[in-house]
Amino acid sequence: MPRRWSIDLPRAGVKRVLVMKWSALGDLALASAVMEDIHRALPGVTLDLDTLPRYAHLFEHDPRFARVLGVDVRRPDLGGIVQWIWRVGRGGYDALVDLQSTDRSRLVIAALTATGCAPRIRVGNHRHWPYTVAPAAPAPEVNALDHLRMTLGAAGIATHARQPVLHPAPSQRERARALLDRHGLAPGSFALFIPGCHAAAPLKRWGWRRFTALALALAERGVGKVLLVGADDERAECDAIAQACPGVAVNACGETAVLDLVHLAEAACCVVSNDTGPAHVAAAAARPMVVLCGPTDPRRVRPAGARVQMLQGALWCRSCYRKQCSHHSCMQVLSPEQVLAALVELGVPLPGASPVPC
Repeated sequence: MPRRWSIDLPRAGVKRVLVMKWSALGDLALASAVMEDIHRALPGVTLDLDTLPRYAHLFEHDPRFARVLGVDVRRPDLGGIVQWIWRVGRGGYDALVDLQSTDRSRLVIAALTATGCAPRIRVGNHRHWPYTVAPAAPAPEVNALDHLRMTLGAAGIATHARQPVLHPAPSQRERARALLDRHGLAPGSFALFIPGCHAAAPLKRWGWRRFTALALALAERGVGKVLLVGADDERAECDAIAQACPGVAVNACGETAVLDLVHLAEAACCVVSNDTGPAHVAAAAARPMVVLCGPTDPRRVRPAGARVQMLQGALWCRSCYRKQCSHHSCMQVLSPEQVLAALVELGVPLPGASPVPC
């Protein structure tokens, strides 16, 4: 198919479409919004999803996809790529929408094209072979979701979803409800804190002392409890907060699965988080959310949703994306008072907190 760089995919007569998004957790949650747009734009079309095996569980109960491939194309040998080419080549796809659009994804699509089994329509976010449809290059500071929307725009797909759309299993709703009951947390009576982040990016953490101060300030203003969630490598952060404010912090670190966050966030009055993948998952609940940024650019990493407020200190070295720093000032300058003011802006009733814009 000649490269025209744009097409009206809903009118292109496609029967089977493969959507590619391999990683990571936050990017997948963000991309679930445009997955919803693809699903709505192509009624009656069979959609399959290609993601890495470690993230396939996020879509096990997703009614939008007939099949989730879950091939590990990042294996150190070529076995994963060979398996991917074989499975996709036999899939009978009319179109492929690459929401990953990295050098590796372009490489495997190019290899598939060389076999003669590639879909005739190949949508990506760069105007380079092997894609046949792609948008114009965006500005560097464009949010990741806006970039994906531009990609769909080149394919003639309107974008309406404004927040992540995820489909947890019914058992996960029951598990979240049981956790809240076990800790005596009524819906709307607590704030959800996500105080950790990936262990390889410690500079993105606000720190347990500041989260503790915020928890106590919220308790003074009528938010009785804060619920702490995280993975095993975030346990030290959660334990320190829980020990510093007993009776206020409920430590559920290690007790939750990823998609449990959707239901826990739905029950919370607000969410406060570092810039981390679980924040994007929690954004599916559309609750008031404040995300704290320092070394990452809030324009690029903002979770989807109208009720999300990004906070970042006005330092010259902000958004450096470094893994090590001698002073960590970008996170230290953010105060609990700023977070309270942002929550008030978002409509959370906090008596005594200033509504001054941050």
